[in-house]
Amino acid sequence: MSEPHDLTALEQAAAIDRGELSSVELVDHYLTRIDALGDTVGAFVTVTGKRARSQAQEADAVPRDGRGPLHGVPTAIKDLTLTAGVRTTFGSAAFADFTSPIDADVVRHLRAAGLVSLGKTTTSELGCSLYSETLVAPPARNPWELSYTAGGSSGGAAAAVAAGLAPVAQGSDGGGSLRIPASICGLVGYKPSRGTVSGGPLGFGAFGLPINGPIGRTVTDVAALLDVMSVPVPGEPYLPPPPPEGGYLAAARRAAPGRLRIGRFTTGMLADEPPHPDSLAAVERAATLLTAAGHEVVEVPAPFGPESWPLFRTVWYVMALAPMPADRESRLLPLTRYLREQGAQVSAGALMSALGELQALVRRAARRTAGVDLLLCPTLATPQAPVGWFTGPGDPAEDFDRQRRFSPYCAVFNLTGQPSVSVPVGITGDGLPVGVLLTAGYGEDARLLAAAAQLEQVSGGWDRHPAIWGAVPSSNVNSS
Repeated sequence: MSEPHDLTALEQAAAIDRGELSSVELVDHYLTRIDALGDTVGAFVTVTGKRARSQAQEADAVPRDGRGPLHGVPTAIKDLTLTAGVRTTFGSAAFADFTSPIDADVVRHLRAAGLVSLGKTTTSELGCSLYSETLVAPPARNPWELSYTAGGSSGGAAAAVAAGLAPVAQGSDGGGSLRIPASICGLVGYKPSRGTVSGGPLGFGAFGLPINGPIGRTVTDVAALLDVMSVPVPGEPYLPPPPPEGGYLAAARRAAPGRLRIGRFTTGMLADEPPHPDSLAAVERAATLLTAAGHEVVEVPAPFGPESWPLFRTVWYVMALAPMPADRESRLLPLTRYLREQGAQVSAGALMSALGELQALVRRAARRTAGVDLLLCPTLATPQAPVGWFTGPGDPAEDFDRQRRFSPYCAVFNLTGQPSVSVPVGITGDGLPVGVLLTAGYGEDARLLAAAAQLEQVSGGWDRHPAIWGAVPSSNVNSS
């Protein structure tokens, strides 16, 4: 007899479909766990229990022939994502009392597919950092070791899924914000190809860097949630690539990417930072498993080098300049104020020059990697970091540089727009998760998901759980 949270998201939907479990029962189960563990792991800023129960009742009333693969399954929405009628703080005390009047497109898609949101998950302030430690919620902590960060900016989403407070969650990734927390917390974090998921209805696309995406425990769960999210919306600044026949879930279930030529590298790209031995070991294990699955793994040079950092940094400074009432600037964290101050000094000409130079580097990287089907590298230079480590020196500039050296791999694939996924292949000497990054060509999401699913299979599966997973007694579901 399994506990409801032991089931994957797809297994939960199947149990609902068979009548063994209702959406209301699942929501109540997760709300009990959130009440007990939510603040411990810093997963949620706002819990919407009454709203979730109402939506679950509506989901249970839908006839079976009107249900999709994730119908009735609980999820959670990142606190950067507009959600009508729900407090949306963007991780900032400056917006602690803001309630969004509209839904983001991705929220509409989740609701239309019958998923039920349990609330808003912790994020970094305005999505500016790769850790989630703010003034509006407890810090997002790694459920495997609570003294460590869960990462960011989708840190609360990762903490929720890894602690068994939601089976899957929505997040977004502008420089690694899904893949970094996934690596830290032992999950699958997926950044889709640019344009695959709408970022609307507000915003200009932020130079194509950020995109909504899924985080979950298995590749098939993540692929199923991507199917839900990737509904075309008119007026988006970046056209979506053609979807695969049968959808992303079908591609992941087939787990048959064909024989691939995979380029492996471990050199940091945004920083000349030697990777930790555990990060190197995870890449080596992934390469061994992929070779055993019939693929050719070859050494390749890193597509980018540290010379790209000043250019990326300029763009990141400017992206921090979200609209802000002047009387609320003082409520921002030191890092956010620092980034905004730097961004305010970037002229239009300097920004255009940086964007042009970055595009030249993107073109060069594409030519460097034209002979391989996938890229394999570490997700992070160092697998874990303590809560407070980035802010410890008390200097925002040092904070920002520590982030660069901790994560010198992920952000370049936001620049290129390629699909990229962190998968939990490795384990530290202390038993903590270590992710590796797989990246495909633009629009080749189906191939990437199939390869990730195949790697999951040949590795024996990744659905491991921290001790906190079993910390809350609850009723069993009549399912095996």
